[in-house]
Amino acid sequence: MNWQDNLITDTGRIRELITTTKTIAVLGIKTEAQAGQPAFYVPRYLQFAGFEVIPVPVYYPNVTTILGQKVYRTLVDIPAEVDLINVFRRPRDVPGHLPDMLAKKPKAVWMQSDISHDEVAAALAKAGIKVVQDRCLMVDHRYLCGQR
Repeated sequence: MNWQDNLITDTGRIRELITTTKTIAVLGIKTEAQAGQPAFYVPRYLQFAGFEVIPVPVYYPNVTTILGQKVYRTLVDIPAEVDLINVFRRPRDVPGHLPDMLAKKPKAVWMQSDISHDEVAAALAKAGIKVVQDRCLMVDHRYLCGQR
């Protein structure tokens, strides 16, 4: 398989990715105190839609739970397998998380709207990890899959 096949842009493959995902680690999740920000309300929506959401905040060192779930400080600290890592980080900050993403070995990494990093995407894709960039998981779930 060509590694570029892991860079997902077409609707059918995005739908397939979403419908086969059960566990989502949210890198850069915000807390309930930032409920109006996408990095909180998108994961809240995903949890409501039936996904297992695992919070991995970058800030908030004193927070131990978000959305009622235990907080992990790095992706590799998560004891369970992760189907998808949903990234809420500025594009310039994404490369700093690449080693952690590669070590966790998710099936896919989804960079939210306005977040893309071609070099990181290529590294993930070459490692056999599917990658979606610059799309909102909540919007695509609503549009392609409806409420579960």
